[in-house]
Amino acid sequence: QGQLVEFGGGLVQPGGSLRLSCTASGITFPIYTINWYRQPPGGQRQLVATSTGSRITSDNDSVKGRFTIGRDNDNKEAHLQRNNPKSEDTAVYYCYGEYAARVPLWGQGTQVTVSS
Repeated sequence: QGQLVEFGGGLVQPGGSLRLSCTASGITFPIYTINWYRQPPGGQRQLVATSTGSRITSDNDSVKGRFTIGRDNDNKEAHLQRNNPKSEDTAVYYCYGEYAARVPLWGQGTQVTVSS
């Protein structure tokens, strides 16, 4: 049974650095597309970025250029980084994995609060 677990949330200072990790188990990680989503308070869940194999894209125009994503296929990890986070980045962040017709996976989510 595959599983995704996010790490790295919590309280972040504006202007600091935010780095989230998503660790996978029970799946052949390199073949999976890994997406990062976020859901702000009272808002809709939105796609932040996508990585497929070694190709990484940011699909959401509202966040394009503000987040850096990466993946380490050998260690089955994906990362999401935001330098100089702002209050509007406060959200629950989720990683999501999918491959072909296999059952897609969601992580449990990690709360990020950007506040001084």
